Amino acid sequence: MTTPWPPRRTARRPLAPRVAAPREPVDPARIGRRVVRRRAKGMDAGAVAAALEEALFDARQDSRYEDLADDVRGPAELAEWERIAQLLADAPGTVYDPDADDVVQAELAADAAAAAAREAELRKAARIAARADELQALREMGTLEQTEPRDGDEAVRDELTCRAGGYVQADVDAWLAHALAAHLGHYRDPAARAAAAGLLTPPVLAHAALLAELARLVPGADVDQLAFAARFATTEPEATGALAVFLARVRS
Repeated sequence: MTTPWPPRRTARRPLAPRVAAPREPVDPARIGRRVVRRRAKGMDAGAVAAALEEALFDARQDSRYEDLADDVRGPAELAEWERIAQLLADAPGTVYDPDADDVVQAELAADAAAAAAREAELRKAARIAARADELQALREMGTLEQTEPRDGDEAVRDELTCRAGGYVQADVDAWLAHALAAHLGHYRDPAARAAAAGLLTPPVLAHAALLAELARLVPGADVDQLAFAARFATTEPEATGALAVFLARVRS
């Protein structure tokens, strides 16, 4: 099947600069719990009880100051001393060891999993950014339409749109619509085509559907004859999709 390619636009909108990913916010309560655990390491029940009394005294003192009403670290430290005191009370004759504390180990495991997830997201973002740079270079050389899309290029489209300040880039949308209609690149896989329904915008999907039906009805149609498809899909995606369905019914 030959799906006509829409006319390429030569004008390029300057891309917006990328911004760095925000840092993870500081958690004062988490910091307070870690401080308590470091202090409590090696303490027996008596030493922990004394530290708990000191934390209770500090909490009573802090309650007198309105500017400390929103403090979360102090209450977190007090709660951690109480938890450790109960932990040692349930195991007489022992000292506190964070390495043997199930709560601490569970938190460490959760932290490691979260860090791995963040690292994976950063790697994914880096891949998307690199592919966006590549597609932008191809656009500037006028060879984008000769390039087959890859898995993940739907996210690259979003990245390019974000860089351009939300500007809808007709050439990239037309490239993806053409590839989806003609089953190019990763769209050779039916699963990828099905997934595209949730990854691409309604105008792109409607454009692809209409191109596919027009290509079946008029094989080898000239590009200029189907230039209306992209404009129609952009302004009236629902009507375009309905037209594609109607044409499929007529053809069958």
